[in-house]
Amino acid sequence: MLIGEDGLLAGAPFIPSPHFDERPAGVDISLIVVHGISLPPNQFGGDEVARLFTGTLNWDAHPYFQGLRGMRVSAHFYVRRSGRVLQFVSCRHRAWHAGASRWAGRERCNDFSVGIELEGADHIFYTDAQYERLAQLCAALRCRYPIRDIVGHADIAPGRKTDPGPAFDWQRLHETLATL
Repeated sequence: MLIGEDGLLAGAPFIPSPHFDERPAGVDISLIVVHGISLPPNQFGGDEVARLFTGTLNWDAHPYFQGLRGMRVSAHFYVRRSGRVLQFVSCRHRAWHAGASRWAGRERCNDFSVGIELEGADHIFYTDAQYERLAQLCAALRCRYPIRDIVGHADIAPGRKTDPGPAFDWQRLHETLATL
């Protein structure tokens, strides 16, 4: 995998999200934030997450979506259960994935992070293909940017967020990364 100077992952479909803005001047990308998401919760395979990130979700399609109405969120990458990677925001820009957050004494993690959403849920195990693709993606990001840490959404927004949840195996991710 290769991240180009344009912040795009070579070979990945790019589905532009309107939910992004410029990073602050002079801020390096030093953090990867791993998330877990499924819409509706615990259901996989649909296009609802992509629609949420692109601002085209039909709020009336499922009762759960009413609580998301008007939400403007995105991520740089979305890794499907199959391992397929979709990109919504160039890494050169700030995606809106972390919300109110803090890591290593710094507020506003969106400013200095890349957000990777995994299709999943806190208590449902992630797939082999997702771990492999996530490790490859993290390795590519490390080659392009001065990444210092890889953390979960729960780590940067404790008490507010729980993803990627207890079903995510951090040791497996780090072991897979070590082999690349």
